[in-house]
Amino acid sequence: MQKKADHIVAELSAYFKKVGISKAVVGLSGGVDSALTAKLGVMALGKENVTALILPNEGVNKPQNVQDAVDWARELGIQSHVILINPFIDAYEKLPWRSSSLAKMNIQARVRMTLLYHYANTHNAIVLGTGNKTELMLGYFTKHGDGATDILPIGNLYKTDVWKMSEYLGLPEIIVHKTASAELMRDQSDEEEIGLQYAEIDSILKKFEAGKKPSTEDEQKLFDRMKANEHKNEGPPVITFDN
Repeated sequence: MQKKADHIVAELSAYFKKVGISKAVVGLSGGVDSALTAKLGVMALGKENVTALILPNEGVNKPQNVQDAVDWARELGIQSHVILINPFIDAYEKLPWRSSSLAKMNIQARVRMTLLYHYANTHNAIVLGTGNKTELMLGYFTKHGDGATDILPIGNLYKTDVWKMSEYLGLPEIIVHKTASAELMRDQSDEEEIGLQYAEIDSILKKFEAGKKPSTEDEQKLFDRMKANEHKNEGPPVITFDN
């Protein structure tokens, strides 16, 4: 894990030097992915150059997760801002159409994205994405929400590797061992929603990465999810001309 962590830190540092920007902002949720991303950001850029936005939806996000995010930002020594996103979300209920359940979930991630980029634009900062390799392969993220970012520090780490690196780097146990959740609805669990444990998911995804085709019902289910979400990892289709 040390070698992988050192590589991420070196690549992060090199990227920021390349683009000529020294500051980063990260959305801190109280979960392990964002906690590890913030840690790696501090290791690469220094605590004075990383800011965390903690963006809870009151009534959906657990207060403990918000507190864990606040405590972790304090432990890292980085500046943080807690901003309730409820007023932004409530504005969408005034639209001339009724929001679907999916729209209500996804707008939370998209509001957070706009706040992160508003901060980044104001402070000449880079947005650190918090997506891991498992999520990216499955398309398990909100398009133009948490999927919108400038760089993905842990984008080549499977979820199980995220846990291993987090333990190795000494992240708080309360964060590392909590139930993984996108928290776009109350008491949501990633593993319950996907239907498999992350250890099983990662094992199957590694088979796919090695070129193997699905041979079980569980593998087919994940494969179908990947195919259905391929558009999330691609740019929009461009209409071209033959001439």
